[in-house]
Amino acid sequence: MKIKIVNQSKNELPRYETSGSAGMDLRADLEEPVTLAPLERKLIPTGLSIELPVGFEAQVRPRSGLSLKRGLTCVNSPGPIDSDYRGLIGVILINLSSEPQTIRQGDRIAQMVIARYERAEWLETDRLGETDRGAGGFGSTGEK
Repeated sequence: MKIKIVNQSKNELPRYETSGSAGMDLRADLEEPVTLAPLERKLIPTGLSIELPVGFEAQVRPRSGLSLKRGLTCVNSPGPIDSDYRGLIGVILINLSSEPQTIRQGDRIAQMVIARYERAEWLETDRLGETDRGAGGFGSTGEK
């Protein structure tokens, strides 16, 4: 799949790091470093804009190493980028660690996965089909 991209950043285009990678790393595009205090969140720019085909979205997801090693993660994950959005992509990062964390120009801050989606049409009804689970909620399937 070919996707149009505008790169206003000082970074290379996102790319798959391995042959089995589902996501491409997004990098910070900053004039100066940004420090997040514990529990602080900020929008970190990437300098990228994309044009997705209808029926596809880009999902912005946390990087597992960044979350484990530094406590930095994405607040809304996966953060969807819709096919009709043409603005700059930003990543809302939050610092869940107990120490201030600094983001610098070019740091890998998130990953982006391109995914197909379906649009739903509601069929209003008075009754839903029966299942073994029924209306059981969180934890209703028990522990095994």
